[in-house]
Amino acid sequence: MEEHGVTSLVVLGVISWTTAFLFIRKMFPKRSFVFCNRLVSTIHATIAVTLASLSVEDWSCPVCPLAAQSSPQQMKALAVSLSYLIYDLICCLFDKQFSLDNVFHHLVSIVGIGAGLSYQRCGSEMVAALWITEVSSPFLHLREILKELGYRDTDLNLAADISFAAIFSVARMGGGPYLTYVTLSAHNPFLIKGMAVGLQLVSTFWFYKIARMVIYKLTKRTSTAKEADINHKSEN
Repeated sequence: MEEHGVTSLVVLGVISWTTAFLFIRKMFPKRSFVFCNRLVSTIHATIAVTLASLSVEDWSCPVCPLAAQSSPQQMKALAVSLSYLIYDLICCLFDKQFSLDNVFHHLVSIVGIGAGLSYQRCGSEMVAALWITEVSSPFLHLREILKELGYRDTDLNLAADISFAAIFSVARMGGGPYLTYVTLSAHNPFLIKGMAVGLQLVSTFWFYKIARMVIYKLTKRTSTAKEADINHKSEN
């Protein structure tokens, strides 16, 4: 895939994601900025995982060949996600709840994907990273969407929380370290290796925060259930 074609796809992608966001805002005028952006993010995650899966050359070794020239399918998958990350980084600047770690994650991802597209190498490793980072995203956004729809502190919201935490943990803390190891071991450009380490560090930090969130919610749910049981017995 030629460099001009990649640039055009990225520019078209940024315009498309922005248009999708504006269309959703028009459809749901009473919903918040974050709600509409999360719908766009869910669409991207679904497309990203699909494109990444379709671009895998050998499912017996999804990260093979290592440090090889990127295929056109891999370049396309990466370009689509790069365009989304640029769009979403801009959205982060307009979000009322500014998140420094989220901005850092976006910058690391943009630089890493941009470098991979520029080198036209490491397609297998980068597509695998794309799959690992996005496979849990639909559940991440679902849990926040449910809260705005009025399902905060419900069994449905708890199920979304646990599903997200489980998929994130397996992907980021299981597949992530392995992918980081093979990326560092292969003859990849130094920048790609640095981005792999940076992404894994961010994933580890988020894993810590997610683990605390799940423990808190499960503890809160258990305490609430015990209090309800005690109140019920005292009334009887």
